[in-house]
Amino acid sequence: MVLVDTTIWSLALRRKRPGPKEQVLIDELSELVKELRAVLIGPVRQEILSSIPDPAEFEVVRQHLAAFDDLQIVQADFEEAARVYNTCRKKGIQGSHVDFLICAVAIRHSAAVFTTDKDFTNYSKLLDLELHKPRKG
Repeated sequence: MVLVDTTIWSLALRRKRPGPKEQVLIDELSELVKELRAVLIGPVRQEILSSIPDPAEFEVVRQHLAAFDDLQIVQADFEEAARVYNTCRKKGIQGSHVDFLICAVAIRHSAAVFTTDKDFTNYSKLLDLELHKPRKG
């Protein structure tokens, strides 16, 4: 199971032609989807959709994402997100509350995180967090 972050979904769902490095990431997401390994959480869904002001485009992306169920977030995930936030902050590593919620849910589900956000590299140095790397490229 691979929890796909907003950065990867955004690459795949935008209209611009991707460069070669971006295409590798998009191809990897396509493979994860085909293998039924790509998952997301509600806050990631919200981040993706919140960045689309055009109602028609919003609806197209919403329909694409509707094929994916959200991993359930439970009370313990919010508590773990706060704990890992505090752990990272003590070491001088900052991040968003959504980032730390992604970390907590991924850790609980033993899921790797697929992202281009370099902050997750820093988090993984302190947390039991696996990052997903494309198999090609």
